[in-house]
Amino acid sequence: MIKLKKWVFFIFSLLQIVWLAGCTEKSYEPIERDQEFIASFNIQEPSLDFIDEDGNTLATWVFDQAYSGAVLLGDDRILLYGHQIGAIDVYTISTGEKRYSKKVAIGTTNVYYDDSIQQFFIANSKNNTVTSFDQEGNALATQQIGNYPMSMTSYKDKLYIVNFKDTKLSVLNMKNLMIEQEWPIQKSSHGIAVLEETHELWIGGHGEGSSPNRSVKKYDLTTGKQHGEIEMPLMPVGLKKTKDTVFVVSHGHNILYAADFAGTIKWQQEVGANPFVVEQFKDCIVVAGYDDHTLHFIKDGQRDKTVDVGKGAFQLLVREEK
Repeated sequence: MIKLKKWVFFIFSLLQIVWLAGCTEKSYEPIERDQEFIASFNIQEPSLDFIDEDGNTLATWVFDQAYSGAVLLGDDRILLYGHQIGAIDVYTISTGEKRYSKKVAIGTTNVYYDDSIQQFFIANSKNNTVTSFDQEGNALATQQIGNYPMSMTSYKDKLYIVNFKDTKLSVLNMKNLMIEQEWPIQKSSHGIAVLEETHELWIGGHGEGSSPNRSVKKYDLTTGKQHGEIEMPLMPVGLKKTKDTVFVVSHGHNILYAADFAGTIKWQQEVGANPFVVEQFKDCIVVAGYDDHTLHFIKDGQRDKTVDVGKGAFQLLVREEK
């Protein structure tokens, strides 16, 4: 009888160990809070590469979930999401540990964070909604919008959302997500930037089928009326506005364009293989090559260095001292 009790106790203890091991959250190599970086989110084999200004890899986080995107929440959190994943995961960068997970509807296409109100917004392509959340992942409001919402940005109290499979852009009040305007836009539009200096919104896009898009459209921020377009062939889909330039990557021709605020092309350069995104990090413009798995650093219009990252570099996240 004593031997049986010892055996039962052993089995119970072993089960506890297995259960505790299964419940332990995976953690990643931490990044110090004062360390500036540009991070490449790679989607073919989901991972994040953190790169410093000298091109050194600070850490690589490799995921076992099929994440399709990431976004910074403030300066010490990263939110990870997936189009086919029914949850979002938020990690603290300085510890590498998961802060929380929240269930969300399947179909997340994009997450946008607005630092001024410290809220993030999730666009969903299955139910064609956008939902606002506080930093702890509590849902605040939801709004039905157009077909397949994806690209998002904000200006003052408005949230601008491009509906990728629709012919309209939705303008929402950020606080309550009430629809204030709907603008006519080209179907398959993608990539968005606000130019406060000219009171414009610039939008890129893929185009459809045998008619790929060859230009960036300019819209008045108040009326939504199109002001004109800038020829940037082929399929300009990634936009980044800096203090005096708008950088655009056209993934159809692997070209980085630099335009002034009037829309005049200042220079252009072939860069990367199938680039989707461009960002500014310190004094460099950085382009992520999706097919060559490389970050291309451009300084003063010339290639400065390249950095190898994971497969399918698709997004760039920048943390710099403010």
